[in-house]
Amino acid sequence: MSTHAELSGTPILDGSIAVDDPATGAIIGHVPDMAHEVPTLVARAKSAQAAWAALGVKGRADVIASWRRWLVANRKELAASTVRETGTIYEEALINEVYLTAAGMSFWEKRAEAMLGDERVPARNPFVLGRKLIVRQRPLGVVGVIAPWNFPILLGVGDTIPALMAGNTVVIKPSELTPLTTRMVADGFRAAGGPEDVFICATGDGRAGAALVDHVDMIMFTGSTATGRRVAARAGERLIPCSLELGGKDPMIVCADADLDRAASGAVQWGLTRSGQVCMSVERIYVEAPAYEPFLAKLTERVEALRQGAPGDAGSTDIGAMTMPKQMEIVAAHVADAREKGARVLTGGAALSGPGRFFAPTVIADADHSMDCMRDETFGPTLPVMKVSGTDEAIGLANDTTYGLSASVWTKDLAKGEALARRIHAGTAAVNDANIMFAAREVPFGGARESGVGARHGVGGIRKYCESQTIMVTRLGLKRDISWLPANRRVTRLFDRVLSRIYGR
Repeated sequence: MSTHAELSGTPILDGSIAVDDPATGAIIGHVPDMAHEVPTLVARAKSAQAAWAALGVKGRADVIASWRRWLVANRKELAASTVRETGTIYEEALINEVYLTAAGMSFWEKRAEAMLGDERVPARNPFVLGRKLIVRQRPLGVVGVIAPWNFPILLGVGDTIPALMAGNTVVIKPSELTPLTTRMVADGFRAAGGPEDVFICATGDGRAGAALVDHVDMIMFTGSTATGRRVAARAGERLIPCSLELGGKDPMIVCADADLDRAASGAVQWGLTRSGQVCMSVERIYVEAPAYEPFLAKLTERVEALRQGAPGDAGSTDIGAMTMPKQMEIVAAHVADAREKGARVLTGGAALSGPGRFFAPTVIADADHSMDCMRDETFGPTLPVMKVSGTDEAIGLANDTTYGLSASVWTKDLAKGEALARRIHAGTAAVNDANIMFAAREVPFGGARESGVGARHGVGGIRKYCESQTIMVTRLGLKRDISWLPANRRVTRLFDRVLSRIYGR
């Protein structure tokens, strides 16, 4: 079994992994290959788990709060590290990695106690009347987090917060492409007063991820659908729970009555952020015929105005580099396939020359479902646009996929927009917005079909790191219930009369 990170082809020399800057190609650091240490690290985390759980939710919240303050105090260094190893722009690293993660920490600090508290359930079945029923949540033990390369803090470290708040200890395996920032945040946990061995960072390639799945009590994986299947299969063999956020091919439906300026700006924001390397990026756009040409004109104008280059200080550039070398090839192949099948490339469409991994933001017009860019996950800075006759056709095409992570509908008629969103087979759907729904931690965020199993956020986003225990307390002091053995004909007839009246009506 291997993880999504294996696709990078990062070499391991002398037991260490080189990390490069996607914007320059320069080596910016090395991390150890810790695959062989994973069993020991998990054992250490297991030894620390009972004491961590014994702190209680409030005690753990105090530690997470201290960690959150450390994160914000060190935001500039963390943002700079994220920029260097992912190639994203400074604003993305600061807002989405640091502050959105801090917001998640604050959410779980405040809400975990209510979500994890004992639940008293009334006993209404006549067979258990008078008994006290309690459902409690207890931690699973050691949670393994296999983090993606595109959001090392938000999606990687972010997944550890509810797991820790639930009383588990965590071993995180960052991608070998972007491990440096994760190591910084792990050091920050201890600097903020976090107990030893409660949150451990194990660097390495796919072999480290495979070892993690083989030893932890639960696995949280974010990555490709293909690798997610292997993670799920191995978790099934071990009979441990797993939660998977996998690939996506998220549709955007632009109705004829949409605010085309907002829709075009939304497509740029939610399709090209991080060079399109976001699991819920807008990956295909369906536009009703009357709005098609006006929308294309506005979209192309906005894309052509974007500044692309090596990330610098705040406000210096809009689109950064591609993190994974393999993705450059996939994006180029999708654009070439679209061209060969009759699509028009209105802007972009090629990799930039010079150092670093840059692919120009690309608008593809006249796309259709014969093209790879409309069916397979691109994970790059492309916006393929297809004309449709109406919303029924758009919904049919939006659902013509094996994926189902998120989707968006753009219309001034909000009731129509919500009705259309309900018809899309996706875990989340937005009207006149898109990826920002990830910030709504009160509600689940997860995928349907091949986009994943389980969800982040909401009550389920923390209870998935727990096992439920039901406790029943019988308060009556009888020597023997009347229904107990030995069997009695009169009692049986009495039960028959009473229960037939209750259930036979």
